[in-house]
Amino acid sequence: MIEIFTAFEGLRRLASGPLADVVLAIRRATQLASGPIAVFSDSTGRAVDLDLRGSDDEVRARLDEPAPPNAAPETAPRGRGRPKLGVVAREVTLLPRHWEWLNGQPGGASVALRKLVEEARRANAGKDRVRQSQEAAYRFMSAMAGNLRDFEEATRAFFAGDGARFDELIEAWPRDVRDHAKKLAAVALGREPRMPAGS
Repeated sequence: MIEIFTAFEGLRRLASGPLADVVLAIRRATQLASGPIAVFSDSTGRAVDLDLRGSDDEVRARLDEPAPPNAAPETAPRGRGRPKLGVVAREVTLLPRHWEWLNGQPGGASVALRKLVEEARRANAGKDRVRQSQEAAYRFMSAMAGNLRDFEEATRAFFAGDGARFDELIEAWPRDVRDHAKKLAAVALGREPRMPAGS
C-alpha cells in the first residue's frame, strides 16, 4: 500500500499523494509560495522533513529508502542454517512461568510468541485502526490548528467520539485544514468510507 502525504502552504493544501509526487509539487510551487510549507504523513499525522536541494532526480533518489546496513547482497552465496525470513532478534523480558509455558509449546518460545502476536493483531485490528486515526488526526490538528478557534473543544469532542459536535466546532477553520482533519479523523469517528461491493 502506497503511503500518502499532504503538503500545506500556510493553511492551504498544496498537494496530496505519494511522497515523490508531493515533493515535485512543492518544488514547482516553491518559487510562488508566500508562506511556510509543511508536509504531513496521512497515516501518522507526523510532519516530515524534506531535503529539496538539487535536481528533481537527486531529490527523488534521496527519497528512496536506503538498504538496511546489514543487508547481504543478493549475489552472496547462501550460508548454512535457516533462510533469512526478515526475523529481527530483540530482548523480551518475561517471568519464569511465562518462559516455562512458552518453551513447552510446539516449536518453542519463538513460534509461540509469533502466533500470539498474530492472533492479537487480528483480534485488535479494528481498535488499532481507530487509535491510529486518533493519533494521526490529533498530531495534524495540533500542528496546523492548535491556535485556531475552538481547537481544545473540538479535540475534546473528537476524543469523545462526538462527530457532530466536532464538525460544528471546526466549521470556521480554514477549509483545507478542516477537510484534512475530517479525513484523518474518519476512522476514529466511524466515518470510514464503505468499500464498493465486489471490490
